[in-house]
Amino acid sequence: MSGDDRAGEFGPIYLPALQRIRDLWLELEPLVDVTSYDDIVAPTELHISLSDGLSNAESARLDIQWSKQGMYSFHYVDSDNVNWRFDRHPNTHSPEIHFHPPPNAATTTAEPSCIDVTEVSLVTRAIHAMWRAAYEDDDSAQLNSASNPP
Repeated sequence: MSGDDRAGEFGPIYLPALQRIRDLWLELEPLVDVTSYDDIVAPTELHISLSDGLSNAESARLDIQWSKQGMYSFHYVDSDNVNWRFDRHPNTHSPEIHFHPPPNAATTTAEPSCIDVTEVSLVTRAIHAMWRAAYEDDDSAQLNSASNPP
């Protein structure tokens, strides 16, 4: 997600949240290949690499930010260059909590997110559950279709 997509204060990155998100994905998802941070000294983003992706993608990655203000971005990109993301941040294009659908996660196509929860573990579990359902059923329409997940 670019800073151009945000219209207000996102806040500083909250490392304990990124650590919790990493731990949950490692616990919940057998396709996690490796996790890393963009900067070992002052991380601003968590990267989760997956050994498979949606549809025909051979691999995928989630790039995740979580701020001390509870703002977040879970950005998925795969080897077929399919993108989607769940965001919570002030903006001018959609509700504060929103979803950018595949295939390109364009700012102009943002829609309200089905995720109503805001606690880091619950948001993470919701996104994982919807990704897993879309993966197993080969149906990206399931990414933002649950009723108040998790």
